[in-house]
Amino acid sequence: MSATSVSITATRAPGRTLLARLDKPLLLAVLALSMLGLIMVASASMPLADQNFGDPLRFFRRQMLYALLGLALAAVVLRTPLARIQQLSTVFMAGAFFLLCVVLVPGIGKEVNGSARWLDLILIRVQVSEPARLGLLIYLADFLVRRQLEVRDRLLGVAKVGLLLIVAGFLLHEEPDLGAAVVLAFSAMAMLWVAGAPLRYFGILLSLAVGLVYLLILLLPYRMARLTGFMNPWADPFGNGFQLTQSLMAIGSGHWFGLGLGGSVVKMFYLPEAHTDFLFAILAEELGLVGSLAVIALYAVVFWRSLRIADVAARSGRWFGAYLAIGLSVWVVGQAFINIGVNMGMLPTKGLTLPLMSYGGSSLLVISVLIALVLRVGIENTEPPPQTRSRERSA
Repeated sequence: MSATSVSITATRAPGRTLLARLDKPLLLAVLALSMLGLIMVASASMPLADQNFGDPLRFFRRQMLYALLGLALAAVVLRTPLARIQQLSTVFMAGAFFLLCVVLVPGIGKEVNGSARWLDLILIRVQVSEPARLGLLIYLADFLVRRQLEVRDRLLGVAKVGLLLIVAGFLLHEEPDLGAAVVLAFSAMAMLWVAGAPLRYFGILLSLAVGLVYLLILLLPYRMARLTGFMNPWADPFGNGFQLTQSLMAIGSGHWFGLGLGGSVVKMFYLPEAHTDFLFAILAEELGLVGSLAVIALYAVVFWRSLRIADVAARSGRWFGAYLAIGLSVWVVGQAFINIGVNMGMLPTKGLTLPLMSYGGSSLLVISVLIALVLRVGIENTEPPPQTRSRERSA
């Protein structure tokens, strides 16, 4: 773990409420991203919502409802002890694989834009890769606690994690949702690194992951087209490079301070998925470089505070919380980095949303739970360490 952590009070101060024990910088950064996301969803989606539904604020209202539901879920998670979540880790893993399998069953999984990633529930359409990834990372955090020595000393421990990722990656590939598989792999490898997996084993796993991703790109022509389009989008600006060229023009036209909120031009049916995958491009066009850097800074705060929470948890022997905070923070910030990279032409199109900001019910709900879990780790960091509590009970 990082050596930059600062000491915390080992015992809980009398009378401190749950809210008082939350990590304030992390909470404020998350709230700022969420509120800015609501504003940008409203701005980016107005033309599409007005044309298709005659209601310019349709997507904004739905996103607001998802945000309130996410807040309610987060409140429940914040009051749930991590020990209870750890006890249910196998259930979460089983649920994750169930979702990844059932969405592939014809007639059950809903196909949108050529991908069978969704399940229609009563009130919401769920993109199964979101809750499935969360369930798998919860299980992996518990596995690393139980098999810490095996992961550090034997190839078999790392191989078990690799097998889990290969099976999950195969199911995600079948949807297909390669972007979700990449984020899951990055998160799991970060957890393995913190768990002390030897560099040689880690290198083997990383090489296999990169090799599999490269193979999957070669096997499917549309992925190779995406890759070549990303490398030179101006070669085919009305074909494979259309989205990226529109995104780049939007970002470039924003200059320092943008065209003003609501002033985007490319959202007027030039840029597909303006309120989902390419929300950052609209933000850059309307708020400029200053607004874009502010968003990146907020994600940096989320990552910094999450790593600090993980560091304090590790130093007090709360390894489940430490691994979980590491994996989940890499998920959020890694996905944000990929999304922004795609919008700026630095990475090929992946179909990943901007966490906490892009339109999408299942994504916002799962990210809300994810952030609440990291905050819960921080809350338990303010309590006496596990070994201290054990001594107090035996005294």
